Amino acid sequence: MAKERFHTTQAIRMLKEHGIDFRLHPYKYEEKGGTEVAARELGIDEHLSIKTLVMEDEKAQPFLVLMHGDKRVSTKALARFLRAKAVRSCDPHVAHKHTGYVVGGTSPFGTRKSLKVYVEASILDLPKLYINAGKRGLLAEISPLDLARILNPTPVTIAI
Repeated sequence: MAKERFHTTQAIRMLKEHGIDFRLHPYKYEEKGGTEVAARELGIDEHLSIKTLVMEDEKAQPFLVLMHGDKRVSTKALARFLRAKAVRSCDPHVAHKHTGYVVGGTSPFGTRKSLKVYVEASILDLPKLYINAGKRGLLAEISPLDLARILNPTPVTIAI
């Protein structure tokens, strides 16, 4: 279990409430540095660093997408999967309204609103992953099995 050295976020509270075994990894956050900076600072493979993207369909219905740090989301493939006309990233202000987190610190755990979660299927096959713990410059190392147990995400194959 994580030590109480950090300000507790909603994400950390949720992980603890579910009895998840996790380790927190702080790093020096850089504006617009993304998973590349996190991976470099922590000395991990960027493929294991998972980004949480707040997206919406053409009807402005929000949802989360979890993607490998070294990959991008094919919005066309995702729209086809969802049978939507289009999908796009939410404006940062809108993303904050839905999640309670600021861009760069968005976690899929403990969001303000309950959002549907889609996960790139290969993430669930990783031995471990690093995902935002609800604050810029702080990742939680957890098992993909625990991620799946808490979030019950829908696996998709939309990486490019």
